[in-house]
Amino acid sequence: MDKKISDKVINRLTLYHCILTDYIEKNIEYVSSKQLAALLKIDDSQVRKDISVLNNSGKSNVGYIVKELKTSIEKTLGFSKNKKAFIIGAGNLGTALANYDNFQHYGLNILALFDNKKEKIGKTVNNKLILDIEKLPNLSRKSSVDIAILTVPRQYAQQIADFLVAADIKYIWNFTPAVLSVPPDVQVWNENLMGNFLQFTYNI
Repeated sequence: MDKKISDKVINRLTLYHCILTDYIEKNIEYVSSKQLAALLKIDDSQVRKDISVLNNSGKSNVGYIVKELKTSIEKTLGFSKNKKAFIIGAGNLGTALANYDNFQHYGLNILALFDNKKEKIGKTVNNKLILDIEKLPNLSRKSSVDIAILTVPRQYAQQIADFLVAADIKYIWNFTPAVLSVPPDVQVWNENLMGNFLQFTYNI
């Protein structure tokens, strides 16, 4: 991306992209900011502000051309740039993520899973091989992989994070309920599943 876009805007742009994909499947040619805002229950001025980072202008009284807007989002967020990743932990969550084929539409190519349980090593999940965790450092450097999706139990998260850092992994997508300590040159994105759930159910 040529310009810095906030995490919140990126999140909303991906939601717009999902809506636009659905519209294309329904052969809908145009979409307005009010339509997008209504679906996401936000103000339409926020939608227009988000879309302004794409350099995509709509047509007066018509709206945005769905296909063009979808393409603009893909180019801006780098969907076409191939990003290789490993899943660390072949448990229920790790295998569920490995089975999610839509990652490829966003440029995320999961090459393999890693685990330390002998009964899992050698098996495949969605045509992705489960390998011994000890093989990760060599394979990450050989395949130029610098993204790890961490799905191990909480008590092992920091130990595995240290192992990943030593293997030159620079980006960790952390699905564990653990706050990781990593060097300044390593980025961690915490996928706080329970935090999101509690935000959603707080007023129930």
